[in-house]
Amino acid sequence: MSTPKFWLNVLTELNNRGLKEVFIACCDGLTGFPDAITAIYPECQVQSCIVHMVRNSLAYVPYKDRKMVAADLKTIYQADTEEIALQNLEEFTGKWGKKYPAISKSWYNRWEQLNTLFGYTAEIRKVIYTTNAIESLNMTLRKVMKNKRIFPNDIAVFKTMYLAIGNISKRWTMPIRDWAPAYQQLLIKFGKI
Repeated sequence: MSTPKFWLNVLTELNNRGLKEVFIACCDGLTGFPDAITAIYPECQVQSCIVHMVRNSLAYVPYKDRKMVAADLKTIYQADTEEIALQNLEEFTGKWGKKYPAISKSWYNRWEQLNTLFGYTAEIRKVIYTTNAIESLNMTLRKVMKNKRIFPNDIAVFKTMYLAIGNISKRWTMPIRDWAPAYQQLLIKFGKI
């Protein structure tokens, strides 16, 4: 089980290895990770994964209401501003709050980590709203490592992972949508241009 202490150790090690700045971190509900990352990188903004929030919210909803609830949640995280998003969350609560009170409660409780994306343009939001890309990479690496359980040494592990990432990257044929303008905006925002 992940704890703040575990993540603090991981991030301290990354910092010691040379990772000196983290501007934005998208998290998927790992216990203690947001606190640990802001402890090591105080300037980092933490964004909870919207895809995970929606999935977790829909876990409370029977099939017959899922499309409508998902559409109403979309008005929250795709709002142009945080103020509009909060208004839409209030409307969502008015419409669905009695039937599914846990959904609104979870969005309000995690709002501080859900509202980060509203400080960015639409192009950047597409990059920071989900952890799915890294999760897909991790799943593939776990599959490779599971199929080969015994390695003669650490170098063999690293070589296997390196080759696996090389094979995985060949399937990455679609670039991140609007990456060029998002990249330029991030460079300007964080003072690297």
